[in-house]
Amino acid sequence: MPLFITYASYSNTGIKGIIDKPIDRTEPIRTLVEKAGGKLVAAYMTTGPHDVVIVTEQADGSDAVAVGMAAAASGAVAKIETVRAWTLAEFKSIAEKASGLAEVYVPPGR
Repeated sequence: MPLFITYASYSNTGIKGIIDKPIDRTEPIRTLVEKAGGKLVAAYMTTGPHDVVIVTEQADGSDAVAVGMAAAASGAVAKIETVRAWTLAEFKSIAEKASGLAEVYVPPGR
């Protein structure tokens, strides 16, 4: 199954909820991901521009985006971004395909 990485930042409401009722958020996240047909691979609280990084396996990008939308709709998440990830071995075939396409691409201005 494709791998997705989700970066999220809590809203003020979300931070208040974490402080008011400190719990390990892994199970609520796992439940949401599994309800969408996916598998939670990892979930981390982080420092820097994002509060949370979640790694999931989902059938396709629409499932991953739906999970993020559901979390954002709660009001606890201020910002969310989901990206598709490939292993380096998987990406090799993408690079090979791009190599073959590069010879037929005509850039703007040429």
